[in-house]
Amino acid sequence: MSHKIITWDEYFMGVAKLSSFRSKDPNTQVGACIVNPENKIVGVGYNGLPWGCEDTEFPWSVREGNLYDTKYPYVVHAELNAILNSTQKLNDCRIYVSLFPCHECAKAIIQSGIKEIVYEDDKYDGTPSNRASKRMLDVAKVRYRQIKGIDIEVKEG
Repeated sequence: MSHKIITWDEYFMGVAKLSSFRSKDPNTQVGACIVNPENKIVGVGYNGLPWGCEDTEFPWSVREGNLYDTKYPYVVHAELNAILNSTQKLNDCRIYVSLFPCHECAKAIIQSGIKEIVYEDDKYDGTPSNRASKRMLDVAKVRYRQIKGIDIEVKEG
C-alpha cells in the first residue's frame, strides 16, 4: 500500500492555509507561515485585529466608504502577524502565504530579511499595490514564486 508524501512546499503552504481559517474576515482569509533555511517553522500568522481589539467593535464586513468606517485601517495582515510572531531573526527565511503580499507587507518582508515568498493566489495582480510590491521585491532581490497548494477543507459541526 503506497501513500503520497507531500513536498516541503505543499506542507508549508498547507500550514499557511490552515492558519487562514483562524481569520474572522468574512471576505478574505489569509494565512502565512515563515520557515528558516533548515525547514523549521519560525512564525505563523493570519489576518486579524491587533491584540486587545475585540472583533465585535470593528467593521469586519465594511469594504467601501470612509476609511475609518471600513475594516482596512484595523486589520493586521497575515504576513505582518507572522513576522511579529516569529521566534528568531528572519534573515534568509522564506514565507509561505495564501495571497500575494500587498505593498505594506512587502516592505515588512524586505525589512525582516526574508529572501523568498511562496504564494498561492495573486488575485490582485496588476493593481497599483501589487505592482508596487513586485517593484520593491525585485529591487531588493527578494524572490517570489507561485505554487498551487494542497486543498484543505474545514467542515463545520
